[in-house]
Amino acid sequence: VEARAGMPDLGTLVEAGPRLVWNLADPGPGGRAPWRLEVPLRAVLDVNDSLRYRGLVFAPELVHERALPGAWRVGARFGPVFGDERLADLFYGVDPVYATPTRPAYDARAGLIAWRAGASLSRSFGPDLSLFLFLRVDSLAGAANHDSPLVERDAGVTGGIGLAWSFARSSRPASD
Repeated sequence: VEARAGMPDLGTLVEAGPRLVWNLADPGPGGRAPWRLEVPLRAVLDVNDSLRYRGLVFAPELVHERALPGAWRVGARFGPVFGDERLADLFYGVDPVYATPTRPAYDARAGLIAWRAGASLSRSFGPDLSLFLFLRVDSLAGAANHDSPLVERDAGVTGGIGLAWSFARSSRPASD
């Protein structure tokens, strides 16, 4: 990215951590509630730097999902993404050594990173494997570091396809 020219690369980042799921309606067929609040708290780790800790992200989301024929599900989600100062500095900070006439030094702050809204389509292939497609829009409206010299756009769109595999689960579901 041109705005980061001469700065260290961000690396490949992964997130790991717990997620609390609060059902806001009675679960329907298949055990999932159509409305729920998902509250993940995740550590951000850099794969390119021996899984070095890069910060903490908190991203609660209101989720609505509906079953479709043939084991398909459609969903929508919305919520804020918050990051601690370390994570904000990774994305938005400019150390004085990397400052240029067009990119001033910037000390990023913890807080709102973005608002996120998304839609998904998924299909289950048993209790532990599913295929998913998603489209997500991120907006920096009201973000704590919107004035960083590294911010080039107010919004972005992401899409993808993937497989999800649950490699472990408790012997008793939370609904018991």
